Amino acid sequence: MPNQTLADIILLLHAGFIAFVVLGLLLILTGGVLKWRWVRNRWFRLAHLAAIGLVVAQAWLGITCPLTTLENSLRARAGQPGYELGFIADRVQRLIFFQADAWVFSLAYTVFGLLVLTSFWLVRPRWKPTHPTHAATSL
Repeated sequence: MPNQTLADIILLLHAGFIAFVVLGLLLILTGGVLKWRWVRNRWFRLAHLAAIGLVVAQAWLGITCPLTTLENSLRARAGQPGYELGFIADRVQRLIFFQADAWVFSLAYTVFGLLVLTSFWLVRPRWKPTHPTHAATSL
């Protein structure tokens, strides 16, 4: 498979990850208001928290996202330019022509992470199953 195609696949995975984090919070908050049961699923909520937690940790530790690194490497091998600022910062800059230091993006990720944590209080996850487990019958 050509490097450009692989880079495009990584880009789609990256966009999917971002959509999961951003849209996930919107769906959690909307679902809390509209009483959607699935937004209280503990595995979904823990995966969502872990996803933004990873982003926040990488930002504060100064670690470039591995998906960005991999995509840049593949694009370089294909003779295409990579990202100068990292995937999200590059996209934000292109989208709204916003230039800022890396700490601004770290702060934004942190604030978003705190919103996700707040969602655990506003729309509490179900930690126990809603239906009893079936006990095994003895012979």
